Amino acid sequence: MRSVIHTPTGKLETSISFYEKLGFKRLSENPISFSDGKAIIEINPDRSARAGIKLFKESWAKEISKLKEITAVTNLANGYLICDPSGVWIFLIETEEEPNYKTEDSSFSTLGNFAGLSLETTDFNRSSNIYEVLGFTKSMGSIEQGYVSFKNNDDLTVTLMKPLVCPHLFFNPSLTYFNGKNNLSVIEKIRSLNIPITEEITYFNKEGIVDNIIIRDPGGYGFFIFSD
Repeated sequence: MRSVIHTPTGKLETSISFYEKLGFKRLSENPISFSDGKAIIEINPDRSARAGIKLFKESWAKEISKLKEITAVTNLANGYLICDPSGVWIFLIETEEEPNYKTEDSSFSTLGNFAGLSLETTDFNRSSNIYEVLGFTKSMGSIEQGYVSFKNNDDLTVTLMKPLVCPHLFFNPSLTYFNGKNNLSVIEKIRSLNIPITEEITYFNKEGIVDNIIIRDPGGYGFFIFSD
């Protein structure tokens, strides 16, 4: 299985500039794809494109029979489209040749260490069931803790968050970066690039210091730049 983050855009050059400024490497021209070493991001200028996840595999027939019991399934020319309760579109693409993108041992963009996708869902059980059917397995967390992380065999982590838990803006879906004590320097680098900051977060800092921020790409994807 190959996992790709799918982001729409109304202005292709603006989206390309956003990722280039942040130090992402262009992987391909058709489709236009970038990577930070770990996350693979496809920019789609089609007017019907929506933020979501693309999962590539030779056949999804086995999974689709189970998914139809959980959520609506839309047939595509090359696969299927489903939506989880968070509102995130999941494109299940059938192909004999998966995209040959190579990932690195670590992330290298200005944003720091990529930790996967975060989704806020109002139906925790149904969201969990969907990702488990798609081949994701639980890696950490619990409903009691307010989150559960799932990982697939392509090393993509999807973290489901309970509603009313996160004390900051939340955009479904969002890429999450955890940088520990280095996050302040990461934030300064982002500021120096004149990347608009959607929210400066001081909630977790007793001294009121902005030690976490949220930015967004032109297609609406959120980016959580957090210390942990």
